[in-house]
Amino acid sequence: MISLRGAALSYGERVLWQEMDLDVWPGEFLAVLGPNGSGKTSLVRALLGQRRLSAGTLTVLGHPPHGGSRHIGYVPQQATLSAHAMLRARDLVRFGIDGHGFGPRLRTRAVRRQVDEVLESVGAAAYADVPVGLLSGGERQRVRIAQALATDPRILLCDEPLLSLDLHHQRAVTELVDARRRSHGTAVVFVTHEINPVLGMVDRVLYLARGGYRVGTPDEVLTSESLSQLYGTQVDVIRVRDRITVVGVPDEATAPAHHHEPPRGVLP
Repeated sequence: MISLRGAALSYGERVLWQEMDLDVWPGEFLAVLGPNGSGKTSLVRALLGQRRLSAGTLTVLGHPPHGGSRHIGYVPQQATLSAHAMLRARDLVRFGIDGHGFGPRLRTRAVRRQVDEVLESVGAAAYADVPVGLLSGGERQRVRIAQALATDPRILLCDEPLLSLDLHHQRAVTELVDARRRSHGTAVVFVTHEINPVLGMVDRVLYLARGGYRVGTPDEVLTSESLSQLYGTQVDVIRVRDRITVVGVPDEATAPAHHHEPPRGVLP
């Protein structure tokens, strides 16, 4: 579904990540972790065709990525709603089907039925006609997921969809995404600051930091040894029952640049 080979992304002299080799498979749930400034959102933009790689190759569904593919669903970070606050939930979902134009296509019975079905599938039918600006954060995220799923995508990209949500709504959002990939074989790339809400669902973790990366199962990547090697300093990973805490991670924005080849590749 997604394939990167020797991929790198940089802004000027700042290297976010490089020499990345990664494949994402149908039905896989890949969590993307890392500190602020490590290139998580930039990776999503590259997958959407909005940001060109600095080096290497990237294919999505067998082709170089380009904007506007109906086969890719996108759940963005929570954003201001000034432009859409008075639009109804069903209007935003409809945009996911027919774009942002208002015309006869949007008034067809088939489109209305499709909108109703996708809202029902994410548990948002009860507020389909409520202005988005009046919805809670958790309700808005359900609508955003419905919008992303409206075209029955093969890949679902989620960029920090849990920000500003309480534990109840975090659970609801992650369960929706997990159910989708299990029922439809949708590949999920899920950017998050916090692994614990999705730990039981994740197949693999991609951890970005200091120009390098680690990829593997949570048990392979989220260890003191693995992250200490990645950061070049002592990092402690503490596991208590079904929760993981990472202690000692340096600030990405102020950490000194590497003067040697950064860690890379799949863990042994």
